[in-house]
Amino acid sequence: MIEKNEVKTIVEEWLAGNDYFLVDVMFTPDDRIVVEIDHADGVWIEDCAALSRYLQEKLGDDLGNYELEVGSAGIGQPFKVAQQYTNHIGKDVEVLTAEGVKVQGVLTAVDGDNFIVVVKEKQKLEGKKRPVMIDVEKSYNMNNIKYTKYLLSFK
Repeated sequence: MIEKNEVKTIVEEWLAGNDYFLVDVMFTPDDRIVVEIDHADGVWIEDCAALSRYLQEKLGDDLGNYELEVGSAGIGQPFKVAQQYTNHIGKDVEVLTAEGVKVQGVLTAVDGDNFIVVVKEKQKLEGKKRPVMIDVEKSYNMNNIKYTKYLLSFK
């Protein structure tokens, strides 16, 4: 029986000499082992294939009836690890707060489990007749939100 931590350890060995990082290892009910990796500049199919071969070699006969799938963390999928936040600084993101409020803005900073998103908000300024759109910094903790994901734009 293959354990999740065993797969993580093998993946981390392979990742040690690369700029890739591990996002997740999942065991599905239909006997698939799904390994998600990511990289600041995107994931190359050749590297996924190399990691898959490395895992097959290390797991050997233990792999048995499991189907192994190695790929990138899907674009538009919620972030799972802090490194994904760091890689998306300066980009548009969507945050769903624990209260169920969706916020869209630019991810500007990450510090540990905390991150800042600059959003546009209408505010009534003194001396102005109409509300104006201004940039407002919103601070969040990764552990106190439902999700954050890269906001795809086709502009």
